[in-house]
This record gives sequence, C-alpha cells and structure tokens, in this order.
Amino acid sequence: MRVLLAVAALLVGVVSASLEDLEFQEWKLKFGKKYHLMEEESKRKMNWMTNRKLVLEHNMLADQGLKTYRLGMNHFADMDNQEYRQMLKGFFNRNKAHNATTLLQKTEGSAAALPDTVDWRTRGYVTGVKTQGICGSCWAFSVTGALEGQMFRKTGRLVSLSEQQLVDCTTRNFGCDGGYLDRAFDYVMKNRGLDTEASYPYEDRQWKCRFNPKTVGATCTGYRSTRSGDEKALQEAVATIGPISVVIDAGQVSFQHYTSGVYNEPHCSSGKYHAVLVVGYGTENGQDYWLVKNSWGTLWGENGYIKMSRNKYNQCGIATEPYYPLV
Repeated sequence: MRVLLAVAALLVGVVSASLEDLEFQEWKLKFGKKYHLMEEESKRKMNWMTNRKLVLEHNMLADQGLKTYRLGMNHFADMDNQEYRQMLKGFFNRNKAHNATTLLQKTEGSAAALPDTVDWRTRGYVTGVKTQGICGSCWAFSVTGALEGQMFRKTGRLVSLSEQQLVDCTTRNFGCDGGYLDRAFDYVMKNRGLDTEASYPYEDRQWKCRFNPKTVGATCTGYRSTRSGDEKALQEAVATIGPISVVIDAGQVSFQHYTSGVYNEPHCSSGKYHAVLVVGYGTENGQDYWLVKNSWGTLWGENGYIKMSRNKYNQCGIATEPYYPLV
C-alpha cells in the first residue's frame, strides 16, 4: 500500500512539473522569449516559477475580496523585482521643484462641478497604446501623449507624434537612459515643433537627431503644472484640460505583474521613477481610481492601461509632478 501511495505521489509530482513546463513554454511563445544559454533558461524559469507562485497567491486573495486588483504572467514574469527595478531608468527622481511657466489655479468650489467619470479615450484625445521596449524612454511617451491630446483639442485631428525625435534630439535629457518631462516640453517649445510618428518612427534606441520641420505634427508654446501632491487639482486638470503627464513609483512587484482592477499598493512610495499619462478617472466597486496609459504594450495591464488608486494620499506619487502643454 505504501509503495502504491509513493508511486501515486511521484506521478502527481511528475504531472505537476510537466504542466509547469508546458505553461512556461506557452508563455515563452506568447511573449517571444528566447534564451541562448541553458544557464539563462534555467535562471529565467526559476524567476518565472517564483512569480507564478506570487501571482496565484495574490489572485486567491483577490477572489476572496481581500485585494482590489489582480496580477498576471506578463512579459516581466521572467525577471526578479530587482532586475525589473533596474529597468525603470526612464525618469530621474529629484527633490528640486519644477519650473513650469505657471500653475493651474484651482478655483474655490470647482471640484464639486467636476464630472464623476472622465475618459478622454472616448472623445478621441488618445492614440493607441505604444511600446517603449528596452529603451528608458517612458518620459518621451508621456510627453507625446499629452501633446497628442492637446493638439486634438485644438485641431480636431488625432496625430501620433514622434517619441524617437525626443529621444534623439532633447539634449538636456538622456535618451534611452532617462529624462525629465519639463525638459522635453521645453525642447519642443524651443525647437518649434515635434515631428509625426509616421515621419520619424520609434526605433527603441538613441540615434542622431533627424528632425524635419516639414513634417511637424505638433507645436508647444509653453507648459504648466498643477499644485504638487494635490489630487483635487490634478482631477480638475484632467477633467477640464485633457490627458496629463505624470510620474509615479512603478517599482513594486505588484505593479510589475498588474493585470486588472484598481491598483491599491500601500507600500508604494512617492519616489518618481516612471512617466505615464493620466487619461481619465472614475470609481470602480467603490474605489476611486486614475485611468493611466502606460507605454509597455497592450499585453501589460488592462490592454496597456492601469487603474491607480485615487484620493489615497497621493499614492505612488501620482500627483507629485504633473504637466500639460500649451499648444
């Protein structure tokens, strides 16, 4: 009898391992993962299995109503969190205040008149989700997103703009090694234009500047910011102006594997490491959220978006350094 039980246990272990192997191979195919060395494959699989366990345990809590969001096995699933954090080199944290031209002045009682829900995607202000790849260019994608929205507001035409020009030509930023939002807006203003994406497509690397004034898709006359840390002021800006560039702490393992729901991470700091675009806000199952467009492709999050907690003491620093352009 003991022999039969031992054999049965062994078979269960073999089947479980086989299913894990199959799932790992399917995941590799889905995300186009290829490892050239056996040592690399082994390391990546160990990371993947550790993350799979974390995802399953978190989602069990979500099923019980103890978490407001779910995790998934996205293209970061073969990275440990330290490696993932090292990848987040797109925005430099700084304590010095920004120097936007003016601040949006929040009028007394204006918050009461704001809509409960805003989604600028439904009104044509937002281009499709883009992919920054391994280049630390999140700052460029955030800036083009804000400019695309304001140019649509001005002209009624939605034109995708060139992140590559910002990466190549913004000399006061650092290309694929990161940058600042205000310096990018300042560059577009002084350069008197930003080319369209069609004329200056993204390459996932820094190259020589090839700006062509004949293919400009947007101009910028200045840029503004809301009061730092004030979510009500940010809400007013999103509701009345359009998509707003912000920077957040995206370094938590929960952000790394986020897939759906309202992201509520009490361990999030106000440190600013990743630039994104707020395109709206709302409430889901009693949880206020910011609707945020990321630049990691449509296979991350909710088709490339994340709902981040709103009115939770500026969680993840989302209202710390917001910008929008004047066009």
